[in-house]
Amino acid sequence: MSTGGDGLIRLDGVRKEFGDVTAVEQVDLQVNQGEFFSLVGPSGCGKTTTLRMISGFETPTRGSVHIDGQDMAGVPPDARDTNLVFQHHSLFPHMTVGENVAYGLEKAGVDADERERYVTEYLELVDLDGYEDRSPDDLSGGQQQRVALARALVNEPSVLLFDEPLSSLDRKLRKQMQVELRKIHEKTQGAFFYVTHDQEVAMTLSDRLAVMNEGRIEQVGTPEEIYREPASEFVADFIGDTNLLEGQAVEADGRTTVEVGGDAGFSFDPAERVSPGEVTVSIRPEDFRLAENGDATFEGEVVERYFQGDQTNYVVDAGADGLSDVQVVMQGRDSPVSPGERAGFAIEPDAPVVFER
Repeated sequence: MSTGGDGLIRLDGVRKEFGDVTAVEQVDLQVNQGEFFSLVGPSGCGKTTTLRMISGFETPTRGSVHIDGQDMAGVPPDARDTNLVFQHHSLFPHMTVGENVAYGLEKAGVDADERERYVTEYLELVDLDGYEDRSPDDLSGGQQQRVALARALVNEPSVLLFDEPLSSLDRKLRKQMQVELRKIHEKTQGAFFYVTHDQEVAMTLSDRLAVMNEGRIEQVGTPEEIYREPASEFVADFIGDTNLLEGQAVEADGRTTVEVGGDAGFSFDPAERVSPGEVTVSIRPEDFRLAENGDATFEGEVVERYFQGDQTNYVVDAGADGLSDVQVVMQGRDSPVSPGERAGFAIEPDAPVVFER
């Protein structure tokens, strides 16, 4: 069991250098028992290196990694209560599905009857009961990934580590596997630590996630917090789609107003206290709506339109500096504006997030 407030996994001031290159810098993280936690960021940001330090395949240059309250310094990978699921399934082709799942148990000295019981239990968990005698080559990509998952789970580690396990699957299968992973996590209630560059996967699966950039953690929070209250321009831009607009915070008569696009643009009262000066404003495309009864924040010409079934994406030219390609999303089956038409758009009052520069 975990040690309570310290979390099941804890990283304190972790830094990793490869020669003159610093891959990970001053990372502090905590993952709790029963939590699905994702580390998300662009390629080369240090997320896989962080995972490898947790698993023991890399050693921190500085800082410490604790699992279940124990300092992992000097503890080899096979002595840690963790298991890894890789991007590539790495199943043994000369073994059956059942033999693949039982491999770790056999190495641990579990007797044959117990191995058979565990294999049956964990193949049922991943909805592959009855597949024990099949060859991995006879399975689909999604089924092979579920075998790899059963093999990682069967030893019942406290922490299951995932390194981009769904990235090689097509979009439809990836979505199916996301649902399967959530179901499996709910059944096992172990700690899942998931590394990915796919924001959609991280947002869908995670109880909490950390956004990483250039070796540092930019923000940790729930998917809703990360999306609605991004801590930096990078987070706002990386997680989902957004409009990043240049603006100016102006104070007059004790009131601060943010102006975007100059005299031809629009202004609004920021939700949070902002110091006067240059700012960047993040507004999600879905936080615009067609104006009603003269409540438009700005007007513009629709220059492009992309119908996507349940939503329509527009590119709007507001005719002001920095507002020539505002991204707007209208939810629903209707597509009320066509390219070449002008329309008024309103912004939800709590939608803009302002970053001081």
